[in-house]
Amino acid sequence: MTDEIVPPTERQCELCGRTDRWDADTQNWVIAVEDGERQVGNKHCIHEWDINGRYNPIEGKPNVDADA
Repeated sequence: MTDEIVPPTERQCELCGRTDRWDADTQNWVIAVEDGERQVGNKHCIHEWDINGRYNPIEGKPNVDADA
């Protein structure tokens, strides 16, 4: 039995709030648009994305808290 790896499709900077979504057509992260407004955050921020040890890329497996 092989597990399927599921990459994240959205990420948000923990420092400035910039939100990106994965664009499958361009195979690249793009800035998210919500209510007609681009979620750019701070253009000078060195982004700290919220994808960490709590993210589980294996489909069907429960998430494990990294702090446990």
